[in-house]
Amino acid sequence: MKTQFPLTIYFDASCILCKSEMQNINLHDTNNQLLLIDCSSPAFDDTPFQAEGITREAMMNCLHAQYADGQWIKGVAAFEVIYRAVGMASIAKLWGHPLTRPLAEHAYPWVVKHRHALSAIGLHKLFNLWSKRAAHRANQRSRACANDRCTIN
Repeated sequence: MKTQFPLTIYFDASCILCKSEMQNINLHDTNNQLLLIDCSSPAFDDTPFQAEGITREAMMNCLHAQYADGQWIKGVAAFEVIYRAVGMASIAKLWGHPLTRPLAEHAYPWVVKHRHALSAIGLHKLFNLWSKRAAHRANQRSRACANDRCTIN
């Protein structure tokens, strides 16, 4: 199935770990294919989704994303699609590979349950380092090319 953009992502921005990951993903969304929605906000209204059995509580306990055509994806499957959409194919492959996907699906509920504790010990800082490294690499690539000529380092 071809992904229908924009892909709307509902995530818990009250969780530092979740917010950091979405900020990192947003930095890589150079084609503006994603729409990030904080479902932890008191102003968030889940009424339009309740008929489909999707509530704010469900969104707070599992990442939800919705294709432009209305179809939903959740959890590990959503992460795979999101990372692929922003051009991070290697990370997407980790989420979707036949060997690592079962591990991710097993670990994901535990991470969600303990996300605030994981944030408290600083796990979210990995996304900040990752973002800085990715930005540095992108800057190096853009400086290596000029006047339709590129140098290889």
